[in-house]
Amino acid sequence: MTLLDLLILLLVAGVCGALGQAISGFSRGGCLVSIALGFIGAILGMWLARQLGLPEILMLPVGGRSFPVVWSIIGSALFVAVISLLTRGRRG
Repeated sequence: MTLLDLLILLLVAGVCGALGQAISGFSRGGCLVSIALGFIGAILGMWLARQLGLPEILMLPVGGRSFPVVWSIIGSALFVAVISLLTRGRRG
């Protein structure tokens, strides 16, 4: 994997993480948080897809490896939703 491949992978993960935050409606942090959420979302989304027997949708080849764009967005949205439920204070 070259430096350009790594930068493209970080860019795609950042966009997927930002979209996951936008879908869930909860945002904390900036660019690095979005990149981390994109990678966590890819792991969580692919695990969930395998457990449910769902196909791989929109796999983006980067540096000889495939990055699951759709499952990354779905996984990051689910992860951010759980985080937001755990970190929001009680109102009352």
